[in-house]
Formats: sequence, C-alpha cells, structure tokens
Amino acid sequence: MQVQESKVLTLEEAVCRYVYDGCSIALGAIVSREPMAVASEIVRQKKKDLTFVNDSSVDPAELLIAAGCIRRVEDAYIWMGGVGPAHNYRRAVQEGIPHYLEIEEYSNYGISLRFMAGAMGVPFLPTKSMLGSDMVAHNPRIKVIPDPYGGKPVALVPASRPDVAFIHAQRADAEGNAQIWGMVGNDDNIARAAKAVVITCEEIVPTSEIRKIPNMTAIPSYCVSAVVKVPFCCHPLSVSGYYWLDQPFRRSFSKASKTREGVVAWIDEWVYDLKNHEEYMNKVGMDRLSKLRQMELDNYHIPTIETTG
Repeated sequence: MQVQESKVLTLEEAVCRYVYDGCSIALGAIVSREPMAVASEIVRQKKKDLTFVNDSSVDPAELLIAAGCIRRVEDAYIWMGGVGPAHNYRRAVQEGIPHYLEIEEYSNYGISLRFMAGAMGVPFLPTKSMLGSDMVAHNPRIKVIPDPYGGKPVALVPASRPDVAFIHAQRADAEGNAQIWGMVGNDDNIARAAKAVVITCEEIVPTSEIRKIPNMTAIPSYCVSAVVKVPFCCHPLSVSGYYWLDQPFRRSFSKASKTREGVVAWIDEWVYDLKNHEEYMNKVGMDRLSKLRQMELDNYHIPTIETTG
C-alpha cells in the first residue's frame, strides 16, 4: 500500500519548497490574519523578483517591498491601516527604492473576480466595476467590450492563478482542512485558484475536531499542498479568537519606514538577526503575546462543540 507523504512542514521548509525567484504569490486575508511570519521568512531566505497578487494588504506587503523581494504588484491597494501610509510602497513607486515596481491596479472587487475566475477555471469574468474610473485607461489588461446581450460596455478582468498562496487559518488538520472564523475575504477562491496552497495555522487539530463544526471549514484538504503550525503567525496583526492587534508594534514599524535607513535597520533587527519565527516570538516577548491573547479572549468566544458520552 502506498503511504501518502505528510503535508505537515516547517515554515522554513514550506517557503523553500514553494516560493522560488520569479514566482507569483498571494497572501490570504485582509488586514487581520495576514501571515506576517511568512513574509519574514521569504525575506530571510532572500527570495526575489516576486509578483505579489492580492486584493489589499498591509504590513506583510510593506515588509516584502522594503526588502526588495517584490518586482511586480497586482492589487487594489497597499497601506498601513490605522498607523500611517505605506512608506515603502510609495518610495518604491516614486523613487525606485530599493527598486521600481511594475504596478497593475484593480478595484477590490476586480481583484476578487480575478481570483474567482481562476477558481472557476475560466479565462476572465465581466464586471461594470472600474468603468467609471481611470483604471481602465491605465491598466491595459482590463478589456472593455460591448455586452453581447445588451450592447452596453462591460469590463473584462483576467483570471489570476498564483504559483503559490499562503493562507492563515485559526486551525487545520494535518490533511489541510482549514477552519476560519471572522472575515474570510477571498481565501476560499484563492485556495482554488492557486497552483499550490500552504495553510499556516495557529494549531493543528485532529480531523475529528474539524468534523464537529464542518461548516467552519473554509478550505478543504484537496486544495492544500502543505500545512504549517505557526502560532502568532500574523503578529502584529490580529487573528479572530486567538490574539489582538498590536498597534504599538505596528507604529514602530511604520515610524521606522519613514526613511530607507530606518526600515533597513528594522529589518536587520526583526528579520535577519533572528533565525526563525520562534526567535521572533521570544524577542517580542511571551508576556506581551500572552496579553494580546487575553485581550482577544476577553472580547471573543471561540466556537466549541460540547460532546457527551
């Protein structure tokens, strides 16, 4: 009988195996639940010339851009929601520091349709979104044609099929059945559109636990290439039911990013000088992380199923 290879990897193994120079990459979620630890490991392994495909992103995108890992961006926006503008994104676009970026902009809805088209296996999807904006004029990949059924113009957006997607979930089993609570964003479509999918999660649980609340399974195992347990993967961003947003830490990153010298020093201290995510957590401080967890638990009830007998 053939033994199936385990899907459980370390974060270092997953990034090494699935992220290669010149590939396209998507990171799941929007603002909360964005896998910051994945971005740090990509930087640590010095991957380069990546195409970043996302609807919207905050801290991870800023880090990847500042470290020079990204060559091309296809998205709706990048910012540092709540703590300031995207200094590194702006500097790269306007000044070419650390290098100029190729930019392909869509609305949030337009990017969502791109992932949906990829998930459906169709080459494009039509929309009226963006017809009233300058995006059509500045993005030649948005095609405007007459509606074949009504004659009025519609915009066509191309399907997106990233080479790899990293999607963080609250929990998953070893096969990759991933459960998400809170906002799912486009994660279900990204998982079906991407050529490879790595699930990072706060905890790996038995399949029997997943089956107790199957409606919470946003991503099924057949979409998943690898599973990685990464507690506090999204810090300083939040994960519903697990830990709160660390705004003071985010402000320190935003403040450092005001200058090129400042963000280079920040990356040296918080990425390159640390061997892995475990060392990052120790540097942040387990007392601080525990307080963030308690803050979230005080405001959120984790779904559970009581069983008897």
